[in-house]
Amino acid sequence: MRRVIVEYAKLTKDILDMLIEKYPDGYDYEDIISFKNSKGQTVKAVEVRTEDTVYLVKISDRLEQTMEDYAEDEDSFNDDNEDLNIDDIKDKI
Repeated sequence: MRRVIVEYAKLTKDILDMLIEKYPDGYDYEDIISFKNSKGQTVKAVEVRTEDTVYLVKISDRLEQTMEDYAEDEDSFNDDNEDLNIDDIKDKI
């Protein structure tokens, strides 16, 4: 199974949909996975899975706010754009 670490700025609509589905009321302390990256820094993330990939989405204040905003109004994001970046949604935050 492939493991992918995803930063907030590189979230796709599909990953955001999976996050909202798995954590509809937000994530709790027990949902957070901590690990050391190649630079020895501690990284905190939440996990979502597809059939062939485990995504570890890095936690940030912007991630939490985006999940809340997206859950409230899924139509506010452009469904035609699969790849979201910070510039696409910063006005929504």
